Amino acid sequence: MRYTLRQLEVFLACAHHENVSRAAASLSMSQSAASTALKDFEQQFALRLFERTGKRLRLNELGRQLWPRAEQLLERARELEQTLASHRDLGRLKIGATLTIGNYLAASVMARYMEEQPGTRVELEVANTSVIAERVLGFDLDLGLIEGELNHPDLEMIPWRSDELVVFCAPSHSLAKRKHLTDKDLLTATWITREPGSGTRQTFERAMAGLLPNLHILLELQHTEAIKRAVETGLGISCLSRVSLTDAFKRGSLVELPVPQRDLGREFYFALHRQKYRSAGIERWLELCRQVL
Repeated sequence: MRYTLRQLEVFLACAHHENVSRAAASLSMSQSAASTALKDFEQQFALRLFERTGKRLRLNELGRQLWPRAEQLLERARELEQTLASHRDLGRLKIGATLTIGNYLAASVMARYMEEQPGTRVELEVANTSVIAERVLGFDLDLGLIEGELNHPDLEMIPWRSDELVVFCAPSHSLAKRKHLTDKDLLTATWITREPGSGTRQTFERAMAGLLPNLHILLELQHTEAIKRAVETGLGISCLSRVSLTDAFKRGSLVELPVPQRDLGREFYFALHRQKYRSAGIERWLELCRQVL
């Protein structure tokens, strides 16, 4: 074999960081050692994998073709190493979750996974749908748990479970006693919504088709808890996942507002890179997620 796994690690680190110094730091090696490894890797096969502009490295077409295959090969090598170290260890996972899923569903899956595999590491990154998708596409995450609908040729979107958004307000709000809201009510209300780029906002905009340009959106906030607190104070009404509102409805601090004429249903998805090797750990994580009610 004319290349080493270390050379592949350096190549992938340079692809991620687009800079030899940062790539070397991420691998705990010197810049000169990383530069030599990358240079030897390219010279052994008489090829170039990057376009170099000053200190910045950008993958060329050949480099982009090699990237997912190198990621897959290294993932298999890491899994073999973990198996040799302990046949019961499913290995480290890097999971991305959108805010609703990360705050209300992912923690229980993580607890079960780590209980099954004592000593294993699970890294959970919580961000909105667009960020998680970008991180999965860049092989920075093993998989994403998202609430948005995405179409990308390199993403495999696997349906996970159904969800629905709910319009809600404070018990003291003027709309709280309504049996259902009309489109006129939706247009005259003051709204507090999730930020653009989130899966919740995407579903909300789809559901409000025809009304959206005329809705009065007072605030756009990133966190569901901040939105719930704002609504509780009477600043306006909002629309979030039922998963995030169950406890508040039970306490009576928030009130559901039925909107039967608007489709607020959606799906949660697993997002995986099509070229990503599915390790035993990934497969087990998917199984545990499907068991969450």
